[in-house]
Amino acid sequence: MRSFLRKIVRFTTIALRGQWARRIRTGVLILLVSLVGTTVGTLLFAQTETAVGPFRAEMSVQPSLHGGTEVDIPPLGSLHLASHSGPLHLKVNLGSLDPERTEALIDDPTAISAAGQRAVDDVTGGVVRLALRALAASVITSLLLAALVFRRVRRVAWAGVLALAVTAGSMGLAAGTAQPDSISEPRYEGLLVNAPAVVGDARRIADNYGRYADQLAQIVSNVSRIFTTVSTLPVYEPAANTTRILHVSDLHLNPSSWDLIRTVVQQFDIDAVVDTGDIVDWGSSAEDTYVSQIPQIGAPYIYVRGNHDSPATEAAVRRQSNAVVLDNTTTAVKGLTIAGIGDPEFTPDKSTEDRPPVVGNADEPPSSPLLQAGDQLAATIRASKTKVDVALVHDPAMAPPLAGSVPLVLAGHLHKRQVSVLPPLAVVPQPSGAPTPAPTANGEAIATSLMVEGSTGGAGLRGLESTEPTPVAMSVLYFDEQHQLKAYDDIQLGGTGKSQVTLERKVIGQEPEPTTDPSVRTGVTPPRSGP
Repeated sequence: MRSFLRKIVRFTTIALRGQWARRIRTGVLILLVSLVGTTVGTLLFAQTETAVGPFRAEMSVQPSLHGGTEVDIPPLGSLHLASHSGPLHLKVNLGSLDPERTEALIDDPTAISAAGQRAVDDVTGGVVRLALRALAASVITSLLLAALVFRRVRRVAWAGVLALAVTAGSMGLAAGTAQPDSISEPRYEGLLVNAPAVVGDARRIADNYGRYADQLAQIVSNVSRIFTTVSTLPVYEPAANTTRILHVSDLHLNPSSWDLIRTVVQQFDIDAVVDTGDIVDWGSSAEDTYVSQIPQIGAPYIYVRGNHDSPATEAAVRRQSNAVVLDNTTTAVKGLTIAGIGDPEFTPDKSTEDRPPVVGNADEPPSSPLLQAGDQLAATIRASKTKVDVALVHDPAMAPPLAGSVPLVLAGHLHKRQVSVLPPLAVVPQPSGAPTPAPTANGEAIATSLMVEGSTGGAGLRGLESTEPTPVAMSVLYFDEQHQLKAYDDIQLGGTGKSQVTLERKVIGQEPEPTTDPSVRTGVTPPRSGP
């Protein structure tokens, strides 16, 4: 038995030292180098960009045991499609708009339908370019790696051939197992509230695509009317030293808001944008990428936190180069001093109707967190060495303690435009508890106006829930060299599914001038109550 075992060991040793054994070891090593080169080349270089409609889609492929396609739609989430089997996974990122293609669609609204029809061809062309790039990357990387390991032309050539065969075979397997119908059964990962908007009903989208495209074309074309109606508005010629502030609020993650804000900033020569909160919907980290558009506005962006904005959202805004976050603090724009405080409550699951109204009691200290925040801001304004001209809060329920402390309070939250005058406070409580008369200006008590902005994002997805869509709204405020509000323009788009655009100018203390443009309504000094 021992003799038999010794013969087997001797035969195995001779075989391993033989020519065929060396060839097998070399072949295995070449295959291993080829696989490593293919993997590294695919991960590092198998990437491309392609235009899909107005989007700049980033496409990449990577090794995978399960195949499939992932479509990232930041900040909403991602779709996962069982598009194919095999060792390759396709990833598509639709995170950015192509400025030139977007402008081309705006200039030529008829191109919107054509862009939709070309979308499939755009994606197909991108996949073909990505496949060719992946083939080249895997072969070249394998050749370079094999040259470093073997330093023999024949073995290097075999490594390249194997890389080509492995990559081409993987792509052939993916193409052979393709399932085009997988687009109708996507798996969504992201914020639950956004799932219907991202996944949707494929049949409804197909049936209504033409109607949506027509409405979008009408809205885009009518936005230009905002800037052609200025000559028919009440006579008000802003002086050279006029400070122009754009008030926006409640964007609620609507990506189209940024384009409109940028356009108004450029056309109206805006000095700063003030945002009174609810810039996102749920305050999640997935929504942080939405605020990265703030630097593209081209003006300082002054922001206070809303009840849908988390501390993390506030931090994301603070990281933007042109953003100023106010939280019981002040800032200045061309000498105009602005104070603001964030909403003290983070309640992303509350709508404007769900949040109970706040009723203050003049005989007792405020017990509501909203009133307490307003009282804190009022104390900061009274302690400021510089006269504060404008105060920012999110919920108008925070405004009552500011009466008599500042001429103008800007707010949002209600998704509806309202202008009123705050009832004056009889006394202003001091830390010592001794009552002191309210601040005065030229011997008269300061009257505090409250301007509540509508939703610049059309209430986001919530704007689609009701029968009547929430209008898209913003206002341009004009301050003179004395930092007094002299006039303001209310800009409103009809909302999703409506193409009406109006611009209403209010000149403080001046009667309305006649106009011949039916899209423009004029007004006078804001009323003391009501919208």
